[in-house]
Amino acid sequence: MARIYWGYLSLFWYKSSLHFLFGKNFERATKIVDQRGVKRITGEPSGRSVFQVLGESRRKEEYFCFPENYCGCYSFFYDIVNRGEQLCCKHQLAARLAASLGACIEVKVSDEQLVILLSNL
Repeated sequence: MARIYWGYLSLFWYKSSLHFLFGKNFERATKIVDQRGVKRITGEPSGRSVFQVLGESRRKEEYFCFPENYCGCYSFFYDIVNRGEQLCCKHQLAARLAASLGACIEVKVSDEQLVILLSNL
């Protein structure tokens, strides 16, 4: 019983810490992950990959992102690059969470197809 209690306590602590670091983007990112909105597109045979993350708007846009460096969404350029107010956007955070939890939809393509996808960024 004590083990279960400590498990919940540590889960609460981690969730609180992530919410403190990422604010509103943490809850939005978890919603995207819960809706299975993260695809990892991997080129073969190189193994290079990019994430395609579903947006929350009614248009259901999909944004290509590299979780540590770039996202094609407006918020990335406005809140992170221009204003420096956030550490990352919700799409980058969703990609990181999904990769860590094994919750990505895995898509395999040829390296040539991946190059064409990335050339449209």
